[in-house]
Amino acid sequence: MFQDEGRFGRISNPRRCRAPRGMRPGVPAQMVREYTYAYAAVSPHDGIMDSLILPEANEQAMSIFLREVSDRHAEDFILMVMDGAGWHKARALKVPDNMALMFLPPYSPELNPVEHIWGSIRKDDFSNAVFNSMEAVEDQLMRSLATLEKDTAKVASMTGFPRIIGINFNAT
Repeated sequence: MFQDEGRFGRISNPRRCRAPRGMRPGVPAQMVREYTYAYAAVSPHDGIMDSLILPEANEQAMSIFLREVSDRHAEDFILMVMDGAGWHKARALKVPDNMALMFLPPYSPELNPVEHIWGSIRKDDFSNAVFNSMEAVEDQLMRSLATLEKDTAKVASMTGFPRIIGINFNAT
C-alpha cells in the first residue's frame, strides 16, 4: 500500500469555471488558516483505500493511522510505502507487527499514487468552495473519502501507474 497525508482547510482554492459568454463568473474566496489532515493508504492493484481524518500530522496521529490500517487488514502483511516526512521516521512511531515501512526517494511526490487522490478531492469537492467552519470542511472531506473508499475501480484507475504506462503484471 502507498500512504500519504493531505492538508485541507478553510483557505479557498479558486479554479476555472464556466459562465455564460460575456459574463465574468464570481468565485467566493476566503483566507482562514485552519486545517485538518486526511490520511490515506491505497493499494493501486485492487483499489482498496483506507482513510482517516485527524487533527494533526505527527507521529502520534501517524501511529493511530497505521494501527487502523493494520486492524482493517489483520490477516495481511502490509508493505507501506511512504515519503520521508519526519513523523514517518520518528522513534516514537508505533508500527504494527503485520506492517513494514518503505520510503520513497526524497523530493519525489510524483511517485506516490495517493497524490492523485488529493488532487481529485481538491478539484472535485473543494475548488471554488467556501466553508463556514472546520466542521463543514471535515464533513465534506469525510463524504469525499467515503465515496472513494467505496469505489475501488475509480481508486485503482487513479492510482494504478502500471495501467497508465501499459505494464501488465498479470501477464504470463
